Parts: sequence; structure tokens; C-alpha cells
Amino acid sequence: MNRRCLGILMAAAVLLVAAGMPAVAEVKLPGIFAPHMVLQRDLAIPVWGWANPGEKVSVSLAGQTEQATADPQGKWSVELAPIADPGPYTLTVKGDNTIEIPDVLAGEVWLASGQSNMAMTVSRCKDIEQETAAANHPRIRMFTVARTPAETPQDNVQGSWQVCSRETVGGFSATAYFFGRELEKELDVPVGLINSSWGGTPVQAWTSIERQQEKPELTSLLDDWGRRIRDWNPEKAEERFERDLKAWEERTAELKAAGKTELPRRPRRPVAPRLNPHRPACLFNGMIAPLVPYGMRGAIWYQGESNAGGGSAALYGMQLALMIADWRARWDQGEFPFLYVQLPNFRRAQTEPSQTTGWVVVQEQMLKALKVPGTGMAVTIDIGEADDIHPRNKQDVGRRLAYWALAHTYGQDRVASGPLYKSMEKKDGKITVKFDHVGAGLAVRGDKLEGFAIAGPDEKFVWADATITGPDTVVVSSSEIEDPAAVRYAWAENPKATLVNSADLPASPFRTDDWDLE
Repeated sequence: MNRRCLGILMAAAVLLVAAGMPAVAEVKLPGIFAPHMVLQRDLAIPVWGWANPGEKVSVSLAGQTEQATADPQGKWSVELAPIADPGPYTLTVKGDNTIEIPDVLAGEVWLASGQSNMAMTVSRCKDIEQETAAANHPRIRMFTVARTPAETPQDNVQGSWQVCSRETVGGFSATAYFFGRELEKELDVPVGLINSSWGGTPVQAWTSIERQQEKPELTSLLDDWGRRIRDWNPEKAEERFERDLKAWEERTAELKAAGKTELPRRPRRPVAPRLNPHRPACLFNGMIAPLVPYGMRGAIWYQGESNAGGGSAALYGMQLALMIADWRARWDQGEFPFLYVQLPNFRRAQTEPSQTTGWVVVQEQMLKALKVPGTGMAVTIDIGEADDIHPRNKQDVGRRLAYWALAHTYGQDRVASGPLYKSMEKKDGKITVKFDHVGAGLAVRGDKLEGFAIAGPDEKFVWADATITGPDTVVVSSSEIEDPAAVRYAWAENPKATLVNSADLPASPFRTDDWDLE
């Protein structure tokens, strides 16, 4: 037998022996367990990881130790008793090797997710110089999940915990940071923020496929993505990209030569549909599932822009409620708080008394989603920017989310929200509208109460006269409408809207009718 044949036989023998042996591996932890991490105080603390099958693992923290044995797949988990003192601590995990994670704090942990307005960093906000100079908050830590689309649920994420400082704050999610800063100030405890967001992505990308398959309303959406995956031709997609890129280069050169500064966006290289971040469940699989069951108090959400077009806006409330139920079931922490940002004012200023668009419909769907227990909404129709879908004032966005959390999650006696529509009553040719969340009473920002429209049974809206008549009521009427049937307020992408409460928080857009929307 020659040497080559002998070598092949020996290699085969080694593979046969190895096939019957468990892989040798060190004890490992998911990426979310890392230096400077924050654990949720006052709740049981799940810790999990991997080791050799059958390997005994011990986990120690704050004077307590729990043990586990890795299962045949090499997985293990323990649950530590709740801790209240903020620390710092060292988390120690021992098996055949030892892992020590220093500078662990116990405090309030919140998951922050959504699209670009959640991903938008502090460095892009207003007053960046002052914010950077004041960012000495070592008890605020942020973990940013790496963007990871996946076809199936994953069990690990990439990222690291960053301690808030002048050097690091610029890279933090702005909405999450300003939310966390308010909590740290009011509660006087460490705050951990887990930022799992990706610009331009729709709500269906963040919800598991199993939950979406339960909804007949989403069948066509899921079928469409199935067709895209089956019909994907990478060669043709690359050829199309090269043509688009050449045309873009030529057009950009022409515009620059003409002295133009507004240039078209560069075409993006094609992505296989199976890993497209817009694909249903793709980001749930890669960026949410691996975080379960890390202990946290609740979640904040800033998304909806990508669902405001394409005729799908009316499904948004159902999709949002579906995602909330999905996450809550997987964390198994009951109805943990889920707080979200209502879309802000954007685009053209309101000229007609009622201007329905997909943007407005998503705003209404968000208002309706408050029927889901344990949810809260930050109204932002006064702090958007007409010409920029990424408004720079994230300070107020974060604060308004925090107001709801402080009032409802942490039990502080404070106004949680701007006024929200509660009920209406028709009488003597007028409609009286009643509101919740008025604080010490309704008020007008500016010189005049604006933004109300009224219609009769013909469903034709006109601008209305509106007057605050009590701490929680507004009377709406018009000399043009003898038999009023419905009221709408701030019903446009960039509306006239001056109704606030005693905390100067704006009222949410709303309508009292259920008429079909164009």
C-alpha cells in the first residue's frame, strides 16, 4: 500500500473515532453577558450558555451559587435569585474553565428596538456639544446588537456593553439614551439599555414567523416573500445592479458638473431575499431571539415609517399587537411594559381639515394599540421636522417615553402622556369631546386652539371652532354643520395642533368616526 493510500485510511479512521466522541469545548456565555453589563434588579436572573455535554457548571454572583449540567447538545442554564443592591459585582462561571465578568451592576434594563429613528445616535441630535459635555453617567450602560439577519432563530448575538461617558455617548441610540438618562435621574439606579434596531425595517421583520402565520391577514405578505425567495436569480440581480450603478454614476457626474448638491442615492448591491432585513421574522431570528430570556423590565419601540406606505398601514395596529404578544410569550415575564413612539409630524403642512395618508393611518393604529394591556405611547406630533424623517430632537422623545414608564411602571405621581381621546357626546348642534391624561387640565399652546375639524352625515369635514370648556373637555362646532356627526383632530401628516395638557404635552391625533378612509 503506498503512502497516499495509507494516509487516506488513517485520516478516515480518525474521523470515525471522532464521530463517536463529543466535541471538546470550553464553557461559553452568550455575547450579552460581558463586562459592564446591567442585570435587572428585583427579578430572578437567568444565566445560560454552552459546555461539553455532561459537564458540570457553577454560576456565582452576589454571594450565591447555582449549578447545572450541560445537556446532550451542550446547553445549560441556571436561575439566580433576585438582587436589589446595585453592586458592582463579578459574575463567575466555572466548568472545565473559568469565566469572570467584572463590573456587573443591578438596575433597570430596557430593550430598545425599531428602525432608523431608534438606531439614530446621539451624535446626530441637536445640541450635541452640550450633550456630550454632560454625558458623565457611568451607571448608564448600552449594549448595541450587531445587525444580523437570519433565516432561523439564533442563540447568540455580537456586541459589547459601553459605559456612558463623553467618549462613548455619541454612539448610543439617542432615543434610548435620553429615556435611560431620565430613569437614572428619577430612580437613582443603574440603567442598562439593549439597542437592537435597524434602519428602514418593517414591523414584520421583528416578529416570529410562527406568530405571523397565525394571521390570515398576513398570508399574502408571507406568500409574496416565498415567491421572492423561489424566484431569486443572483446573476440577473447583479447584472441589474451593475446597470443601475453605471446609470447612477453618469447621472451623478452630470449633476456635479452642473453645480448641483442634491444627488441621487447610490444603488445598493442586491441582497438575497432569504437574508433581506425586510423579510418577515428575519430580524426577530437574528436580533431578538438570541436575547431571550435575558432579564429586563420592558421594551421601548420607535418604528412605523416603513409600514406607512404600500397600502399596509391599516394592518399596523394588528401587527404591533402581534409582535408585543410574541415577545412577551417568549420572555415569560407576564405583560411587561411595552412603550412606543407615535410617528411625528412630517412632510407637507396641513391645508385641508382632513388629509388621510398612510402616515396618518399608522398614527391612528398606534393610538388604537393602547388597548393592549401594559402599553404606553409618546405623542410627538409637535417635535418632528417637515423635511427630515429623522428629527434631531430625540431628547423630548426619550423623556416622553420615560414619563409613561415613571408613572405606570414605577408608580410616580406624574402626567404620563399628552391628552388622549376618550369619548364624545352630540348635543344642540355641537360635539363635546372628552380626554384622558389631562393632568391639571387641558390648555392651548399659543394664541388659538387649532386642529379640530367637524363633519355631518355626508362625511365632508370643515374647519371647526373649538373651545376648552372644562379640565378634560373641548366643545367643537361649525356654523356650516347643522347636524354634526364626527370630529377629527390633527388629521394630517404635519397638522395644525395646539391642544396640550398642564404638562405642555401635545394631544394625540384622533377621530371619533369609523368611516372608511381613502
